Amino acid sequence: MLTNQTLQNCLDELKEITKVELALYDIEGIRIAITSEAASVQADALAYFAGSAADSQVIGKCHLLKVEDEGKDSYILAAYGEGDNVYMIARIAVSQIRGLLTAYKEKYDRNNYFQNLILDNLLLVDIYNRAKRLHINVEVRRVVYLIETKLDKDTGVMELMRSLFSQQNGDYVIAVDERGVILIKALQKGEDDEEIEQIAQTIVDMLNTEAMLKARVAYGTVVSELKEVSKSYKEAKMAMDVGKIFDAARKVISYKHLGIGRLIYQLPTNLCQMFMEEIFGDNLPDRLDEETLATINKFFENSLNVSETARQLYIHRNTLVYRIEKLQKETGLDIRNFDDALTFKIALMVVSYLQYIDNNFHS
Repeated sequence: MLTNQTLQNCLDELKEITKVELALYDIEGIRIAITSEAASVQADALAYFAGSAADSQVIGKCHLLKVEDEGKDSYILAAYGEGDNVYMIARIAVSQIRGLLTAYKEKYDRNNYFQNLILDNLLLVDIYNRAKRLHINVEVRRVVYLIETKLDKDTGVMELMRSLFSQQNGDYVIAVDERGVILIKALQKGEDDEEIEQIAQTIVDMLNTEAMLKARVAYGTVVSELKEVSKSYKEAKMAMDVGKIFDAARKVISYKHLGIGRLIYQLPTNLCQMFMEEIFGDNLPDRLDEETLATINKFFENSLNVSETARQLYIHRNTLVYRIEKLQKETGLDIRNFDDALTFKIALMVVSYLQYIDNNFHS
């Protein structure tokens, strides 16, 4: 609902310009805003006017006008002053209040519309009918960004996002749960993948600089139809989850670049467990010590290059070979061999996935 303070500010600005005292009451006669007691009206006079069929009435130096909201009389405006222009100013005030009511409802309805759109709560016919009524352009390329910080219900993030991305440009910032903020970004002609990723990086940098928050941003693919916005949102949500599991240090995650992590994420957990037992038996990789895991990861980062890995770990080449051979005895896999290395890499990712599922199931 439109706040009383907003209506009070509106009357104060009009009074400052016109020098006419104004007051606003709801249809029950309860005062909402007033610039001076000179514009106050007796309760019985308000009740009589509210119950009459007239749109306006004059009581001494006070003009009363009804304000409609969605076809119903919802407010009574009182304008007090001398001169023929008082009635005209009262009409202007009524128009201004109607505009505020419409703008507020339109903003609220748009947020509600996009919330239902991304959650697939709208029928196809409603998607386009409501978009037309809310003046939402349906022929725009859009992409959905999902922004998460460690703080739940952080309204400051919403405000910062809305200051950077305006509805006037076709961008909408909404929230559908306590964990994240969603940006539905309208793309300009010619904006490509590089610029889309740069937008995500800008969001991360802005939240870090302005709000001192560590944020993670994931985004889906570009869609050209309004009905496909929910698809881009689901992709962004998957990208966020996959990024947390397989690349926790990464701050910007694109659905298009999830790689094998996307495949593992979509596998049933029972198949993942069967794979682990088939390859390793009782010697699961999650039971390896941190030093061994760090060695393996660095070995993979260096494309199975023993000499370069040893150099970066500041250990002798023979020490690294010893660790690899020890791992081979424990698991049966020689990660110097490409096929075994690939199997082990996938196994580590599956372990991360199973741990993520387990932690979220029990949290």
